[in-house]
Amino acid sequence: MFLEPNFKGQRSGWIEVVCGSMFSGKTEELIRRVRRAKIANQKVIIFKPVTDVRYDIKKVISHDHNEIDSLPIRQSKDILKYTSGIEVVGIDEAQFFDSDLPDICQQIALRGIRVIVAGLDMDYLGRPFGPIPHLLAISEYITKVHAICPHCGNLATHSYRLSEETDTVVLGEKDKYEPRCRTCYHMGNILNFSR
Repeated sequence: MFLEPNFKGQRSGWIEVVCGSMFSGKTEELIRRVRRAKIANQKVIIFKPVTDVRYDIKKVISHDHNEIDSLPIRQSKDILKYTSGIEVVGIDEAQFFDSDLPDICQQIALRGIRVIVAGLDMDYLGRPFGPIPHLLAISEYITKVHAICPHCGNLATHSYRLSEETDTVVLGEKDKYEPRCRTCYHMGNILNFSR
């Protein structure tokens, strides 16, 4: 079914995913893209999960302390309540949302809205994280950003957990995680398992 364009001649919406490890600049890139949309006088809204309270309850804040207002929500379906008249939707920490997020993003894009999603592509065990793999499959644009491994200086693609906690979701910063390249990540896990 063809949907009529609903703003400024845009024929259709699309989904962009910015993914990578912790400290790779995902949120920074999301904020940059949303600010550029604001400069273009587009109507934007940003969402984040209510569980992400590391820096602020309401704002999306990068590790470099750039910030932008957002709307914390519990379930991805709640996003649909706030997209009327919106041209750009930003979603931060997408890995923490439920499995309905890809379908919700698809519905929003079909309304002619640009959807920018940022999130971790892998959990601390190196496994695909939450709805991100599905979002990568259905998105038009994918940007994988990298941190720098503090052990060898190579590109970091993994989020290495420094704490002993074993839950998949453990909120934390540099006190609990560090970015690592593939080799240093695996060497660290081998040393941890041999203790």
